[in-house]
Amino acid sequence: MNALRSLLPYLKKYKARLIWGLIAITISNVFSVAIPYFVGTTLDRLNTGARTGNPATGAYLAKQAGIIVLLSIGSGIFLYLTRQTIIVMSRLLEYDIRNNFLGHVRSLSMGWFNNTPTGDIMALATNDISAVREFAGPGLMYTANTITTFGFVLVRMLTLSWKITALSLIPLPLVSYTVYWLGRKIHSLFTEVQGQYGDITSYAQENMSGVRVVRAYVREAFSMSAFARLSELYKVKNIKLVKTQAMMMPAMMALIGVSQLIVLVVGGNEIMAGRSTIGDIAQFFAYISQLIWPVIAVGWVTNLVQRGAASMARLNKVLDIRPEVADGAQTDNAILAIKGRIEFRDVTFRYRPELPDVLKNISFAVESGSTLAIIGTTGAGKTTIVNLISRLYDVTSGTILIDGEPIQHIPIDVLRSAIGAVSQETFLFSDTIAGNIRFGSRDASDEAMLRASKIAQLYDNVERFPKKFDTIVGERGITLSGGQKQRTAIARAILREPTILILDDALSAVDTETEEQILHGLRGLMRQRTSILIAHRISTVKDADQIIVMDHAEIVERGTHDELLALKGEYARIYERQLLEAELESL
Repeated sequence: MNALRSLLPYLKKYKARLIWGLIAITISNVFSVAIPYFVGTTLDRLNTGARTGNPATGAYLAKQAGIIVLLSIGSGIFLYLTRQTIIVMSRLLEYDIRNNFLGHVRSLSMGWFNNTPTGDIMALATNDISAVREFAGPGLMYTANTITTFGFVLVRMLTLSWKITALSLIPLPLVSYTVYWLGRKIHSLFTEVQGQYGDITSYAQENMSGVRVVRAYVREAFSMSAFARLSELYKVKNIKLVKTQAMMMPAMMALIGVSQLIVLVVGGNEIMAGRSTIGDIAQFFAYISQLIWPVIAVGWVTNLVQRGAASMARLNKVLDIRPEVADGAQTDNAILAIKGRIEFRDVTFRYRPELPDVLKNISFAVESGSTLAIIGTTGAGKTTIVNLISRLYDVTSGTILIDGEPIQHIPIDVLRSAIGAVSQETFLFSDTIAGNIRFGSRDASDEAMLRASKIAQLYDNVERFPKKFDTIVGERGITLSGGQKQRTAIARAILREPTILILDDALSAVDTETEEQILHGLRGLMRQRTSILIAHRISTVKDADQIIVMDHAEIVERGTHDELLALKGEYARIYERQLLEAELESL
């Protein structure tokens, strides 16, 4: 239950709505509880009149009926106002929590995303936040309804007969214990259900994203079988939860039935003894009936509270995580721009403490406006270098300097807004081609967007599409070829006019002729900014001002193209092998 305390700041924000809602439900219940009184007095008047020969008049009955109707209407109006305040408040609270949750998730470090399935995040952002809203809305509303109804009814019942009241409420301690026992089981089962839901959404999301691979390897049956197993487990856990929840209402109804039986037996004896009237007992039955929903609501609200607490605890586990990479005390907010000089000093990095080093004592410097190329074997640490420059991660040891300042001194927004990066895994959004190119530069003109697409050698392809740059590319750019996706991403980076341009194996999906055209268009752009090229093809990197060759997390060679060929080392072997491959392909 402690998890629900974190809702207090949200509830305080909408305190006025909540207070007005509580006032409205109180007034509604005052009207509702008054109705049995007029029913009882009317019955007594009819009974007395029949025995004394002084029957109730039609005017009297009409008056009593009018009062009852007005009380019913008043109760309904204020119940409506209750929903308009408390339920609306819960929707506003849900809106705030979802936005805060997403904003917090976006601030978390890449390491968290690497270790957290997307399906789990989606389950938190949908099911769990919805469960919290149900507690804050219906949960609070019916709690207030139960307390006020029970309080008013108890006062009226005690006024009529303390003896009948005391005896009719004997089953209530058993009600409390039943609610407590079932509530604990529901809390535990709901936590299991939510965890299983996260597993299902993770698997579904992964298979939908990788549908091409699934079909290419004819693994549809296997995927369906695995999904069916997860769904079966989800079904079993849900049925177990539903069975437990289903026990709540029958148990409440049975206990209320016991109370009504007590009223019938004890109340009948009181009437025969002349200590109570038929009207009094009719009121008792009406009040016991009015207690049915509050008592049942105790079980339902307990269910909502348990579910809300379980979901809020899951959300808090994420909300309590502090980003590993963030602006802090070292940040110099006076830095508003960077020039682009990059220096690594003895940088070592590993993704987690228990994993091996991905970079070992890496040192190099890139002057502002110059081009650094990185080449090497797969897994040598090339991409990690550019991830550290963008400060997606912080180094394990050593120092990275930008313009002579430790990278931690530069505000993250300033740093990343100065970088245009094209990663080896191109990601496009379900938007138009123009929208994807403008993703990082929403205010860019059409002329600038078209110029960027021409430099990336994308313009001629897009002009052949029926809707040209207004073509929707589909989820993750699925309707474009690999080369078209890469060129779209390159245009996106170019349009940003970054101080530091990073191309991480960004030309791997284009042929050598297109690659040369793209590099030719980029040369003028790259002379004005610091550029980092990561590639496997020598043709991509040969014109760089400095080339470093990496192997097993270390720099094994560095120099210009001609200097590295003269060394006759790893770079020269890669070059000779690629020349041979080109000759064989031309045969």
